[in-house]
Amino acid sequence: MTTSVWAVLGAATLTAVATGLGALPFAFVRSMSPLWLGLSNALAAGLMLGASVMLIWEGSRIGPGRVGLGAALGVIFIYVTHHVLTGRGGAEQLGSLRGADARKALMIIGVMTLHSFTEGVGVGVSYGGGEALGAFITAAIAVHNIPEGLAISLVLVPRGTRVRTAAAWSVFSSLPQPLMAVPAFLFVEAFTPILPAGLGFAAGAMVWMVFRELLPDARRTAPAATVWLAIGAAAAAMLAFQFLVLA
Repeated sequence: MTTSVWAVLGAATLTAVATGLGALPFAFVRSMSPLWLGLSNALAAGLMLGASVMLIWEGSRIGPGRVGLGAALGVIFIYVTHHVLTGRGGAEQLGSLRGADARKALMIIGVMTLHSFTEGVGVGVSYGGGEALGAFITAAIAVHNIPEGLAISLVLVPRGTRVRTAAAWSVFSSLPQPLMAVPAFLFVEAFTPILPAGLGFAAGAMVWMVFRELLPDARRTAPAATVWLAIGAAAAAMLAFQFLVLA
């Protein structure tokens, strides 16, 4: 049976909506202490590091050189973006967040949105290989998006964002998935070569965000040993989760 464009669009839309589920644990959290803020930053950093390792590993299987180039471009891009946002005229408000919190929230949403472009291409390319393969990859990415939504919520909610707003931003960060899935499906041969560079780009941006923003913030309000333990546990859990879902 021939896969329709509407089926690909619907599948990719489901993967985007699944990202919002990552905010659900915060519906049961009533208070956020400074220690919890530090731990939330550490957990978000660990989840992003785990995702970055998987992105580089996946991309290296297709084109190692393109992954390295993409990673370097990702670091440069996020570095320049950071300086733009912290300079005159940078973001000072995002919903209920102000100042540095608003800039940090915008950065994490931006990094995850960049990552979503490659996931959308992945959905479209997989449907180019058949409906069964496309359905499997769609389900895997949808499940994989839940901890990514959690990473976003771990940055937003402890800083005062409402749970439903964090869920909405999580879904927003995944909107590139349905936007990119259809053209990738229609022009699979053109999109496949650029996929490794896209994976590397997202990984480089994530790693910069971890070591420049999330880790220093975590160290300010939580003991160093606790921070590293949380990062290690979250990264290991993310890697194990991804291998189980995507392997």
